[in-house]
Amino acid sequence: MSGFDSEFDAVVVGSGPNGLMAAVTMAEAGRRVLLVEAAGTCGGGLRTEELTLPGFRHDVCATVMAMALASPAFRELDLDVDWAHPPVPAAHPLDKRPAVLVHRDPGRTAEALGRDAAAWQATVGAAARAGFPLVDTLLAPLSLPKAPFSAARFGVPAVLPLTVLARSAFRTPEARAVLAGMAAHSMLDLRAPLTSGYGMLLAALAHRVGWPVARGGSQAVADALAARLVRHGGEIVTGHTVRSLRELPPARSILLDLTPRQVAAVAGDRLPPGYLRRLSRFRYGPGVFKMDWALSAPVPWRDPSVASAGTVHLGGSLEEIARSEADVARGRHPERPYVLAVQPSVADPSRAPAGAHVLWAYCHVPNGSDVDMSAAVEAQIERFAPGFRDVVLARHVMGPAALERRNPNLVGGDIGGGSARLSQFVGRPVYGVHPWATPVDGLYICSASTPPGPSVHGMGGLQAARLALRREERAAARV
Repeated sequence: MSGFDSEFDAVVVGSGPNGLMAAVTMAEAGRRVLLVEAAGTCGGGLRTEELTLPGFRHDVCATVMAMALASPAFRELDLDVDWAHPPVPAAHPLDKRPAVLVHRDPGRTAEALGRDAAAWQATVGAAARAGFPLVDTLLAPLSLPKAPFSAARFGVPAVLPLTVLARSAFRTPEARAVLAGMAAHSMLDLRAPLTSGYGMLLAALAHRVGWPVARGGSQAVADALAARLVRHGGEIVTGHTVRSLRELPPARSILLDLTPRQVAAVAGDRLPPGYLRRLSRFRYGPGVFKMDWALSAPVPWRDPSVASAGTVHLGGSLEEIARSEADVARGRHPERPYVLAVQPSVADPSRAPAGAHVLWAYCHVPNGSDVDMSAAVEAQIERFAPGFRDVVLARHVMGPAALERRNPNLVGGDIGGGSARLSQFVGRPVYGVHPWATPVDGLYICSASTPPGPSVHGMGGLQAARLALRREERAAARV
């Protein structure tokens, strides 16, 4: 048991948003819960640190959390988190054209797209109007949808590659580019199936709930979940790396907020060989190369309207973004990468000293890349914000290896817990009716490597915990 002297009903290993959600769900059901985290603080991808200079607070990984407002897991908890909304959720600068702004109001967004106004309303706007029933259907296990008509209307274009939808349904370079920027969050080749769905859903969430940040930093979300766990009697141990299930105290349910590689390392001696082989076939996605900056002034965007946006997609046209993502999918490093940038202090000035700002950005790279993309990333920012380097006070760089050292779940720099390609959309981490369960009685996986996949929504943790509770109740009824 290695240092754990008490007995628990449930043990959760890993305190990312899914692990925290699993622990809270078990504790609120009356179980005595132990949460074990290798790092010194809870959070996983929800950590905030002074990476550059004192007084500049940077989110190490996740910042913009639309899913935390839309997810049924978080909606049910109603956490004590102060959400800060930027004036504009997202912007997409273009060369020699005004930037495309994605407003909370879908009508205002559509109007600026001219000839594509009706197409935007028929796709993204329709998904936004469908509201939470559609979101709940998309995030739920495979079952009868809560909103069957909305799901069908969304699903027909959603399964298409983004390049196909953009060129068949939209006519303007503005609409095609902004959808490409949204879809590139998937970290997939935009010629791949489902990429339209990723783009449409993210854009719809910008309309439905906005793209907020947590005031003070993403750590506030992790802290609120941890506080909720402790209030319900849960115990938290940080700074302890679990290397084997044998280290853990006896418990009816063990939930692992780990990716398949770590699951095999921790539980391999308990798992059947066939299941281990299936886990070994799990594929990780591209990595990211991330940079954080402390700035003396706002980013000097060529189009001043971009200064109001929380998130900025830097990649130019549909064709350029598609080429960049295709390069990464082939294991190459694009010369002009698609860059996803976030300006947290636009919504939350507390992130930096008065008058100063923080900015972070990443580009996609092949998994495990050791190439320094700093110059390429900053060149893309300078392209749309000439003079950007003049306001940089300090910078902090993390390639895939550095990200994985901070959080072992980010295998090769993959922030999504595994590739989002079609084969792993329905088989994550393996094919099965209950993919959160392993063949070992009472052992579950609750990470982003399980359905419904990445993002700060907590649904992997919620579904794993609910499955564990149902099986415990059935087992008790048989006694």
